[in-house]
Amino acid sequence: MRQSNFALRLQDSLLKEARELSKSEGVALNQFINVAVAEKVSALRTVDYLRERAARADIPHAREILRKAGRGHHPPPEDRLDPG
Repeated sequence: MRQSNFALRLQDSLLKEARELSKSEGVALNQFINVAVAEKVSALRTVDYLRERAARADIPHAREILRKAGRGHHPPPEDRLDPG
């Protein structure tokens, strides 16, 4: 895996929090920041993916499937909501 250096400017308070959290997690600050960036990239990519999937959705077809799915199939007692 190729690595690059990047000068990162953080607010003092954010850097302090990151240092404390990385220490409490038992990882180096660099590793903590790498994981944090990876999580953010993943979250944003997931949003894009879900938007693309939603744009291709056939809502009427999905509603028809859902309408048929519950017909004649009642939830087991442990999944039922109390009527109160």
